[in-house]
Amino acid sequence: MRAADAVRAAGPADLTTWDARVVNGPGGHVYQSQAWARHRARFGWAPRFVVLGDGLPVLVLTRPWRLVGGGSAYVSRGPIPEGDPELTATRLVGLTAWLGGQGIDVVAADPEVPADSAYGRHLGDAGFRRIEELQPSRHRMDVALPADGDEAALLKSLSATTRNLVRQAERQGLVVRRLDRHAPAVGPGSDPAARLDVEPAPAPDDSATVDRLYELLVDTARRRGFRLAGRATFRSWTDEALAAGHLFALLVEDPDGRLLAGATFHRHGNRLTYALSGEHEAARRDHPGATRFLLWRAMQIAMAEGRAIMDLGGVDVRGARRRPRPEEPEHGMLTFKESFGATWVELAGAHERVINPLRYAAGRAVTRLLGGGR
Repeated sequence: MRAADAVRAAGPADLTTWDARVVNGPGGHVYQSQAWARHRARFGWAPRFVVLGDGLPVLVLTRPWRLVGGGSAYVSRGPIPEGDPELTATRLVGLTAWLGGQGIDVVAADPEVPADSAYGRHLGDAGFRRIEELQPSRHRMDVALPADGDEAALLKSLSATTRNLVRQAERQGLVVRRLDRHAPAVGPGSDPAARLDVEPAPAPDDSATVDRLYELLVDTARRRGFRLAGRATFRSWTDEALAAGHLFALLVEDPDGRLLAGATFHRHGNRLTYALSGEHEAARRDHPGATRFLLWRAMQIAMAEGRAIMDLGGVDVRGARRRPRPEEPEHGMLTFKESFGATWVELAGAHERVINPLRYAAGRAVTRLLGGGR
């Protein structure tokens, strides 16, 4: 891609293969999907499907300023990295120039690019600056899954405490239920247990199961003091992603059918990502292995689907965006994820370029005055 004029709006033919490139392909992410675009459109964003000069599809979420014209753009987890981080930066620079020609005043992007690359320097030379994250975490923690699907070896790699709690959960008769409308066929040599139980999904989904999970997440968010999206937002994305096959949920029940823990997971690229999770307060006392059992089952599913990485998400300290220290609250979650063999992955984080400073300042001022987000 040599110039911004090589960028173009996507056509119908581009959309037929969109998710295959930006979700299922190498480095893919569900936040570049058509399902994510439909979800965000319900909450004030105008999605733009764009194709770069070298053929890479990119989803851009735009929002107009009120009263002053122009607007802002967010390239959510894009452009999708494909090997060379400097190429990703070059693509973002060209896309930003094109968006500026379309009346956009500021562009933010946060592709998952390694921090120790030339990406950040290249963006800095092009007028970008690092900003606070638009997603919960900058960095993440990954578990490398055995290429041969050896579950015994993977279980052995877990810490002794986590391994024992998984086995305790099995002895207690805990059951993992799975809500998944597009379960792929399991890979060769995988353990049939990884298929688990798949909940029935009447059109458009099993609403009772989704609501049950949401109530558990609300209770967990209240106890732990983190922010959770409202019910309408949660249902919008969960319904879209379930229908597209980008998401499934696991729920852990005791032998009497009481819900103990639950989580959602994203399928993209060569990884499975741990998204939202919750645990009943009593489960921590009576069934301390419930959440570990759930994650172990998710890792089994990831291997059965032939994925290379179990992405356990981030635990970086908000604002500081670094690895938690022992005295900080986030350190407990760090050690929990490390008990599964996860290693810290340092990423470059979110960057922004202001194209039209005057209208950008006016647009932000009007937004603050009238209320509303980015």
